[in-house]
Amino acid sequence: MKQKKSEKQEARKQPGTEKAEELLNEKLQDLQKEKDELFAQLQRVSADYTNYQKRVPKQIADTIAYEKEMIIKTLLPALDNFEHTLQNAHSVETIELLIKGIRIIYDQMLDILKSHGVEQIKALDEKFDPASHQAMLQKTQPDKAENIVLEEFQKGYKLNGRVIRPSKVIVNKLQPEEEPDRQKTQQQQTKEESKNTDNQ
Repeated sequence: MKQKKSEKQEARKQPGTEKAEELLNEKLQDLQKEKDELFAQLQRVSADYTNYQKRVPKQIADTIAYEKEMIIKTLLPALDNFEHTLQNAHSVETIELLIKGIRIIYDQMLDILKSHGVEQIKALDEKFDPASHQAMLQKTQPDKAENIVLEEFQKGYKLNGRVIRPSKVIVNKLQPEEEPDRQKTQQQQTKEESKNTDNQ
């Protein structure tokens, strides 16, 4: 009797077990399929990234070459004008006309540079700015304010607002006015030092 009961219980368990097993197999197949899809996707992304790494340096080199070409092309008309001016320099009646021609080419060059985002730094009679000026010398001009740029050795330039070459300048440095008593004291010290040196 007991044996028949246990056989019946096993018979009841088996259909449920088979269903559970089927469900587990289905889940396993789904997970396997999902894994295969993710692996394939990963391979595609990896291949795309490898191609991207190969493509980007070439694109950068091409862009740089194109930009160089564009800059050179914009400079060629100014070069042509220089050549034309030099060829006709012997037939120019006065030096003023030659200078005028050179001035026109100079302005043309500035316009070309401006079209590429390059601008001159204003320096003369401006307050000295260490971010855009490089002091080469100091001079004293009492009629000018302290730290004013008196002369410009070399023009400075900015590219899109960033300094690419500072202006080389001479800056005004006013001498402090010394009190007469202090001057006398310094003169006396100098005399005493020279006497001591002579005595030695």
